[in-house]
Amino acid sequence: MLTPLLADEFLLYLKTRNAHWNIEGPDFHTVHVYFEQLYTELEDVVDGVAERIRKIGHYAPATMKEYLQLTHLSEKRADKNNSLSFMKDLLADHDAIILYLRESIVGLGKEVELAYGTSDYLTTLMEQHETTAWKLRSHLK
Repeated sequence: MLTPLLADEFLLYLKTRNAHWNIEGPDFHTVHVYFEQLYTELEDVVDGVAERIRKIGHYAPATMKEYLQLTHLSEKRADKNNSLSFMKDLLADHDAIILYLRESIVGLGKEVELAYGTSDYLTTLMEQHETTAWKLRSHLK
């Protein structure tokens, strides 16, 4: 369950970088800075997921080809380069990851030896995505 999560997080990181690089509009500066904050947080998330994979004895995928095969997200980018389009797209991805994390946490109850550390890690990660989703959703109202 962690390798698709790593792919999702990496693709979300890349899409957030794209939003940061290509944002346009009257709220450019504020949103440009906010997207930078988001991709910086996601850099740590990507690294953390990869390290969690290694901690439990597996190798982390690390190519775009692997990520695109493993991800639940779409590589499609926002229709327009404004904050509303980018934020709607990023919100959908955060929501998809939250759903995947919730399902994964429930599924971990069956794998006792890995459940405790990974479940705790995934719960903390889910809360981080929930906070970001709340902020994006609030901007879109």
